Amino acid sequence: MRGDTIIVEEHHRKAAAEIAPVVLPKIEAATGRYTITVAGESGSGKSETATAIGDALARKGIKSIIFQQDDYFVYPPKTNDKTRRQDIAWVGPQEVKIDLLDEHLQAFLDGAENIEKPLVIYEDDCVESEVIATQGACVAIAEGTYTTLLDKVDTRIFIDRDYEDTLAHRQKRNRDASELDAFIGDVLKIEHDIISSHKPRADIIINRDYSVGLPD
Repeated sequence: MRGDTIIVEEHHRKAAAEIAPVVLPKIEAATGRYTITVAGESGSGKSETATAIGDALARKGIKSIIFQQDDYFVYPPKTNDKTRRQDIAWVGPQEVKIDLLDEHLQAFLDGAENIEKPLVIYEDDCVESEVIATQGACVAIAEGTYTTLLDKVDTRIFIDRDYEDTLAHRQKRNRDASELDAFIGDVLKIEHDIISSHKPRADIIINRDYSVGLPD
C-alpha cells in the first residue's frame, strides 16, 4: 500500500533471525518457489516482520517479494472505514479479496514472471494496479490480518499479540486519527475474536515478547 509507514525495529529483526534458520532448509528443499504468510491483529507488526524476514533471507542469498493484504481490501482504507461505521458487521475476512491474493500466490508458485495486483493509494483513497516482477525471487511473503486463511502457503507465521498489546505500535504508525477512536476499539475486539481463532493453523508463533516458538 502506497503511503503506509513501515518501521522495522530490533525486535522484528530478532524474530526474523530466529525464523530464517527454520524456513531456510524448507526453501532449499522445495522443488520450486516457496510461500510464507505473516498474520496477526492490526498493529502487531506484520509488515515490519515480513520485511525483516525478507531481509534475513536476502542475507542468505534468497530473494523474496512481499504481498500486502492491505492492497486486497474490497474498498480503499477511508471508504472501508465509512462502510464499517455504517454497518459494523462488515468487519471480517469479507473485507478482503482473499481469493484474489490466493490466485496471485498460485501464479507465483506456477512461475509467473510478472503479476498484476491491486495497489492502494492511501492518501487518495483509491485502488490502482501495479505489476510485480518476480524474476529471481524464490519466496513470496504475504502479510496481513487474515493471511493465515490463504491456501497456497507453505509456512504460516502468526504474531500472537492482541489489540491491547498493539496500542503503542498503532499510535506510532499514526496513519489517521480515526484509527485510534472508540469505534476502532470495537472493530479491534471483533477482529481479535476472528483472528485469534486462526492461531492453530500456524506453523510458527511469534509471542508477545517477539520470541519465536511452535503452536501450543
